[in-house]
Amino acid sequence: MDYKPLITLLAIVNPLAIVPFFIHYTQGFSHEQRSRTIAISSFSAFVVIAVSALAGLHILDFFGISLASFQVGGGMLLLTSALNMLNAQPAEAKPTTHEMEDGAAKAAMGASIAVVPLTIPLLTGPATMSTVVIYAEKAKTFWQLSTLVGYGVVIGLATALCFALAQPIARVLGKTGINVMTRLMGLILAALAVEVMSDGLMKLFPALGR
Repeated sequence: MDYKPLITLLAIVNPLAIVPFFIHYTQGFSHEQRSRTIAISSFSAFVVIAVSALAGLHILDFFGISLASFQVGGGMLLLTSALNMLNAQPAEAKPTTHEMEDGAAKAAMGASIAVVPLTIPLLTGPATMSTVVIYAEKAKTFWQLSTLVGYGVVIGLATALCFALAQPIARVLGKTGINVMTRLMGLILAALAVEVMSDGLMKLFPALGR
């Protein structure tokens, strides 16, 4: 069984790095509200990955985009995400201060922040979607595609676990510990991004393989 897609997705999603945002957005929440937010965020992350795996290639066909071009573009996006993580930032784009204040206001009004911004874009943004589509193309059998969707379940469970243990994790690791973990995941992601780009470039320019 190929665990590379799972390792890549864990590096990109990196729910541990989103713990501080979860704590920020759920300040003042009751235990029930926080539990509901965890459940919705985890399930939403799985849905994004599953939809990208099952329908991503059809979307590319609809827009007339070749997978090789998507691999190069997606690899560049992964590399950018990796560079952000090496600077101890989440792989996906963070919301601005204004957006954070707006998100908190929405939570105060009773609107759920579990999907936006926690799931999209913090957990599963463009980098995650492009990675899943790239690996979906490599899935040659139904079981391989099912495994990729199953990895979405693992990501959802990892997200639920990190969010459920948000307060203890923040106390144990501290800001420095979370930054170190994010940098390590960024280094892994950078190497995987180069591999994805090189595969796409060799498809676009076969002469490079010689």
